[in-house]
Amino acid sequence: MYAIVEAGGKQHRVEVGQRVAVERVWPGAQPGSEVIFERVLLVRDDAQVKVGKPVVRGASVKGTLLRELRAEKVIIFKKKKRKGYRKSTGHRQDLLEIRIDAIEA
Repeated sequence: MYAIVEAGGKQHRVEVGQRVAVERVWPGAQPGSEVIFERVLLVRDDAQVKVGKPVVRGASVKGTLLRELRAEKVIIFKKKKRKGYRKSTGHRQDLLEIRIDAIEA
């Protein structure tokens, strides 16, 4: 059984027991706390597939917040030719690592 959920503007395919890194969408959540994905776009079990329009009614995915982490640095480099203008900055996205505990459809 798996589900496709939306969190932080991105879609993730999740299964029970899987660890997934999503963008920080629950501010102030502490490690060990329960998180619930409300926007479930698709649920598939052994017998059937439920596709939402846009979300599946009554479906949710529950998980446990394991830790906060940060993604690798992305380098942003700007340059204008023949002008001597060069600018370099970086960005690291804040992420949450979540263990999927249950898929309820």
